[in-house]
Amino acid sequence: MPNMSLEKTKMPEQAPEVRNKNFEEVALGYTAEMAKEEASRCLNCKNMPCVAGCPVNVQIPQFIALVAEGKFEEGYQKIAETSTLPAICGRVCPQESQCEGKCVRGVKGESVGIGRLERFCADWHMEHSTEKPKKAESNGHKVAVLGAGPASLTCASDLVQLGYDVTMLEAFHAAGGVLIYGIPEFRLPKAIVAKEVENLEAMGVKIQTNVVVGKSVSIEDLMKEEGYEAVFIGTGAGLPSFMGIEGENLNGVFSANEYLTRINLMKAYDGKHDTPIFHAKKVAVVGGGNVAMDAARCAKRMGADVSIVYRRGLEELPARKEEVHHAMEEGIEFKVLNNPVKILGDDKGWVTGMEVVKMELGEADASGRRRPIAVEGSNYVMDLDCVIMALGTSPNPILKKSTAGLETNKKGCIEADETGKTSIEGVYAGGDAVTGAATVILAMGAGKTAAKSIDEYIKSKN
Repeated sequence: MPNMSLEKTKMPEQAPEVRNKNFEEVALGYTAEMAKEEASRCLNCKNMPCVAGCPVNVQIPQFIALVAEGKFEEGYQKIAETSTLPAICGRVCPQESQCEGKCVRGVKGESVGIGRLERFCADWHMEHSTEKPKKAESNGHKVAVLGAGPASLTCASDLVQLGYDVTMLEAFHAAGGVLIYGIPEFRLPKAIVAKEVENLEAMGVKIQTNVVVGKSVSIEDLMKEEGYEAVFIGTGAGLPSFMGIEGENLNGVFSANEYLTRINLMKAYDGKHDTPIFHAKKVAVVGGGNVAMDAARCAKRMGADVSIVYRRGLEELPARKEEVHHAMEEGIEFKVLNNPVKILGDDKGWVTGMEVVKMELGEADASGRRRPIAVEGSNYVMDLDCVIMALGTSPNPILKKSTAGLETNKKGCIEADETGKTSIEGVYAGGDAVTGAATVILAMGAGKTAAKSIDEYIKSKN
């Protein structure tokens, strides 16, 4: 008999007043008994709507059934049939709008904790398995993968398992992309990302860091001079957006990308590293997405009083509900229906405050959300010494400028069809470089699709 509890098995967490002062993981994970209890809530639906909601089509009821039986390693192997990064996806995927959003149990009560069970299986495997990944027999063909984020890691994994000689070229000094520079340690421990990268290397993927394609080497060089038969572009979207308001050039104004990179990749939070970072006292984070939540929660842990300034209401926040809930618990103030007008500074060029106007919601705009409208005469000033802009990102233009014939749209995103094929023969793309900033799992899905397309392309030529 299934467990008909209307609520998920509670995930143990650090207490808010403790965790907002450290960078250790907030959610502590299920025990084996908790995992079996939660797995028993699955109804094992015949039409499996949860699978349809997963961009990489994990066979969810099958792996959950194995967990319910205590077959945790078998559960992991079932996930790994289609997902390259289960320990990561179990932690950072927006399950509530994907697999769990389709779960039948969510009609009356809470959905099955699919993400929590995926994380459990992956963590169990990492702790108990001693088997090393195996190298596939070489098929004699070379593919270059640009970038080392979720799309690239997935594409490289699928290709190397098909026997391709895969080389990954990464601009930073470490592989992982947004997983290491964007997502904080307290949401995704970097040791987990490092382990996944190690597994790829054990499978035969070569990783070259500190290589900026478009500067260090070109796509044309890779294909014509170095013998790569296909290239996958998974370079992400790392160019931050700003509002274009007065005062954005003041000292103490940062993009969320820079702020998070200094904290996460360069470990500014750790006294063992000498990474320079501004230790602010009063911070406003402008934006309402997951990146805004990450920046705000990091700033809180760095000792600041933090407010999130968002021009729509709480119901319209695009961030995951879990992240908003955690931020609120940790003492972060939400100034919704507010929008920055001007950033104020002193005669030495440092931020002293931000002028803000109150907003109200009008009719729906093109996005389907109600359009925010400024309330006349409602302006006021927030006392601040730091402003972090978390307004979205777009692809870095270096690759476009250095690659003749590579078509992009007006937002700078690479044009690619549903197979990942770009305007250049043999060049495929996926993830944030194509869609703009999106989710880890969608990027992984694009990486899988492109790997399949690259395999078909190379076979068609030989």
